[in-house]
Amino acid sequence: MPRHNPALHRIHKPPMTARRLRFLIFGGIVLLALLGWGLAVVLKPAIQRTIVITTGADKGIYAGFAERYAPLLKREGITLDIRSSSGSVENYQRLTDPDSEYEVGFIQSGTTTPSPEDQLQTIAAVSYEPIWVFYRGDVVVNRLAQLRGKRISIGVPGSGLLTVSRVLLGHSGISADNTSLQEMDAYKAYQSLESGQLDAAFFIGRPDAPMQQMLLNSDLKLMSFAQADALVLKFPSLSKIIFPRASTSVVNDLPQADVTMLAATALLVSKDTLHPALAYLLLEAANAAHAREDYFTPRGVFPNLNTDDFPISDESTRYFKSGRPFLQRYLPFWLASFIERRLLILLPFMALLFGLLQALPRMVEARMKNRLVVWYREIKSLEDEIWQNGQPSPEQIAQWREDIENIDANASQIRIPQRYFQDVYTLKQAIRVVRDRISRAAGKIEE
Repeated sequence: MPRHNPALHRIHKPPMTARRLRFLIFGGIVLLALLGWGLAVVLKPAIQRTIVITTGADKGIYAGFAERYAPLLKREGITLDIRSSSGSVENYQRLTDPDSEYEVGFIQSGTTTPSPEDQLQTIAAVSYEPIWVFYRGDVVVNRLAQLRGKRISIGVPGSGLLTVSRVLLGHSGISADNTSLQEMDAYKAYQSLESGQLDAAFFIGRPDAPMQQMLLNSDLKLMSFAQADALVLKFPSLSKIIFPRASTSVVNDLPQADVTMLAATALLVSKDTLHPALAYLLLEAANAAHAREDYFTPRGVFPNLNTDDFPISDESTRYFKSGRPFLQRYLPFWLASFIERRLLILLPFMALLFGLLQALPRMVEARMKNRLVVWYREIKSLEDEIWQNGQPSPEQIAQWREDIENIDANASQIRIPQRYFQDVYTLKQAIRVVRDRISRAAGKIEE
């Protein structure tokens, strides 16, 4: 009931002040702004649709990996933007730049010195990267120390091969002080070997890569690392692998013996800000691209988490333990990622909504009863006044009777749902009780 109702003069409250009104309006505006912001967050696209990856040289091993990932990601609506680079070292520099657009890249194990400030994580180790040393001459070379004083190509700046070859040569006592170390790309190094301008050269890549096929089918000789075990102990980021006899040609029996080689490991690395859903997609692509057997590993060896160059991502740990998340197994990627992304936002809202739905009936009931309570308070106030006034005057009796009739009239006009009619009639019984008290008080005066 309105607060200015004359029948409520005993519990009359002052009207709302302008200050309080402004406060309520301001609070309503803030609440609407928060709800609008929450709605904008919920309606924002669930996830980006493009991943920028830094690989390596065009037609190199890393570029080949990325090209195998691209169609697999495309099926899920994700575009893989492939950017070439000089190699592992440049990829590392790109990824450690927090302002760069690069999110994912390949880094060769052992070619960087990671630190916690890099904010990088390993998605998976995806493949061996065989290190090939080809040389000229009739003397069999099976130790790097035999190349001292020779002309050797060791890779190009920014490549992981350059770093690894320097370390391996350093363990064998070879440096720029006693040997001609030249920085060349693979094709130029091959040409220089063929023309006699080089005595040996380091290469890296899969056996089926065009450059490796050219080298293996040439007259150049492939070095077998007699000290492979010792070099792996000194350089744990490398692994010992075997290139089997006749792998190049069974007909020509090339090579004519097993060749012991060293291999780095290609790591798929990302910034730690990469969306978890994209990490799972990359893991699925890597599994499809690398799980089959190849020259050096049986089926299922790669991808794996056998590396400690960078911290392992939480998504990778969960993936290798239990596979893709439940929703991503049975729903389209866009829908699964939308639900997963919104879940953290929607759960609190759902809990709040559930609480409101539970509280709403009680709030409605309280509001309905409050329409009656205000009259109960007025009746109680009137009754207290009657009890406290043991000898009322005729004028006081008349005022009480007027008040109780006004209360009765107003109570009869209360608009309330039918389910609360019982409460209305309970109120009328209370009015009758007070009216009887007024009558008894009046009767005492007449006596």
